[in-house]
Amino acid sequence: MTKINHQKLSIGEKVGYSLGDLAANLVFQTLITYLAFFYTDIYGLSTEDSSIIILVVGLVAAFAFNPVIGALADRTNSRWGKFRPWILWTSIPLGVVALLAFSTPDFSYKGKVLYAVGTYTLLLLLYAANNLPYASLSGVITGDMGERNSISSYRFVAVMFAQFFVQVFMYPLILKVGGGDKALGIETVMTYLAIIGTIMLLITFFTTRERIVPTEEQKSSLKEDLSDLFRNRPWVIMLVLTILVFITLAMKGGSYVYYFENFVDEKALTEFIQPVLAFLAGIGLNFFGEDPVSAGFGLFNAGGIILMIVGITLSKRLADKYGKRDVFGIALFISTLFILAFYLFPPTSVAMMFGSQILHGFFYGVTIPVLWAMIADVADFSEWKNNRRATAIIFSAMMVGLKAGLSIGGALVASILGWYNYVPKEAEVAGQIITQPESAINGIKMLVSVYPAVPFLIGAGLLFFYEINKKMEVEIEQDLLARRN
Repeated sequence: MTKINHQKLSIGEKVGYSLGDLAANLVFQTLITYLAFFYTDIYGLSTEDSSIIILVVGLVAAFAFNPVIGALADRTNSRWGKFRPWILWTSIPLGVVALLAFSTPDFSYKGKVLYAVGTYTLLLLLYAANNLPYASLSGVITGDMGERNSISSYRFVAVMFAQFFVQVFMYPLILKVGGGDKALGIETVMTYLAIIGTIMLLITFFTTRERIVPTEEQKSSLKEDLSDLFRNRPWVIMLVLTILVFITLAMKGGSYVYYFENFVDEKALTEFIQPVLAFLAGIGLNFFGEDPVSAGFGLFNAGGIILMIVGITLSKRLADKYGKRDVFGIALFISTLFILAFYLFPPTSVAMMFGSQILHGFFYGVTIPVLWAMIADVADFSEWKNNRRATAIIFSAMMVGLKAGLSIGGALVASILGWYNYVPKEAEVAGQIITQPESAINGIKMLVSVYPAVPFLIGAGLLFFYEINKKMEVEIEQDLLARRN
C-alpha cells in the first residue's frame, strides 16, 4: 500500500519543479543540435571519431547508466526523500561537466579524443543521475491526478522555452560573444548556461517536497515484469517506434546547422529574412546580430517550434475523436513528406525551406503528446492482459529507447558526413576558408531529407501492427475501471 497525500500544490512549487526540466533541456537540446557540429567543426575531430564517440558512449549510457541510476534512486532513503537528493547532489557537477564537454583544450589529437570520451561519458552519467530521479519526482510530489496533469503543463512550457532558446538564439549568441571565434563563443555561452542551470536545479530541490511515501514493495517480481514486457506486442512496437522517432530527431536536428553553413545560398537567405530582422529591430528585439547564416538558422527553427506548439494544442482533441494510433500514424506520415521535400529545394529556395519546416513542425507537433499517451496505454494493456501493472518498467524501458535513438541518430550525422567526404571547417578559425566538395554538399542535403525520412516512414508502417486502436482503448478503459471498482 502507498501512503498518499492529495494536497494541492502551490504555483511556486509547480514553477520550481518545472525549472529542473528547463535546466536539463538546456543540456539535452544542446547535445541534439550542436554536439556533432562541435566535435567536427569547432573541436577538430574527424567525422569517423566523432561518430564512434557519440554512438558508443551514448549506447553505454542508454543501456547501463539509466537502469543502474533508476535502481539506485528507487532504493535511496534520506530525510529529503528518494529523488530530491539526487537533484541536489548532481546540480553543480552537471553544470561543470556540461561546460567541460564543450570546451576546447589545446591537446594533441589523441588527447582531444580521450578528453571528448571522458567528458561526454561523465556528462551522460550525470545527466542520467539528475534527470531520471527528476522525472520520478513528479510521481511522488502529490497523489492528485489533476495536480500531476498541471505539473506536466508547467514542464511542457519549460521544455519548449529551453528548446526555443537553444535552437533559435544559441548559435547567433555563440558567434556574437566569440567575435566569430566559435570555440570561444560556445565556451562562453556554456559557462552562463551552466551557472543558470545549476541555480534552477537548486531551486527545484528547495521548492519541492515528496508527499507519497511507499510502505510496501510491488507484489510482482522483476522476473514477472520482464516476462510480461516481452510478451506485450504493443510494447515491443512502441519501443522500436521510439528508437526510430528519436533517430530521426537527432539526425534532422544535428544536420540543420551544416545545411545552413554549407548549402543554403547566403544572399537569398539574407533577402528573405531581412524584413523579419527589420521588424524585430524596430520593436527592440535585435537578437540575431549581423550574421545572416546564424540569424536564418535561428528563425528557421523558430518557425518550426511555434507551429509545433500549435500542433500540440490540437493533439488531444484529434486523439480523443479518432484514436491515438490513427492520429499518430497519419500525422507522422504527413510530417515526413515535408522532410522529404528538402531534397528537391535548390540553395536559393529559402521560402520553400521555411514553409516546409513550418508545416513539418505542425504535423510532428500533433504526434508529441500522443507518443507518451500511447506508452501509458501500453501499461494499461499490460495490466488488462496480465492483471499486473508495471508502469515504471515500461516507461524506463522507453527511456532507454529514447537515449539509444538519439545516440544512433547523432552518430549517423557524423558518419554520413564522412561517407560523403565532408571537410570539417575547424581550420576557418585560423583564417583558412574551406570549400566543400560537391559530394559533401549532396550528403548534407540527404541528411536533412531522405535519411531522416526513412525511420519516420518505417515507424508509420509499424503502426499497422499496433493493435490498440480507438475501439480497444475504450474497451480497456472500461474493463480496468470495473476491476478497480
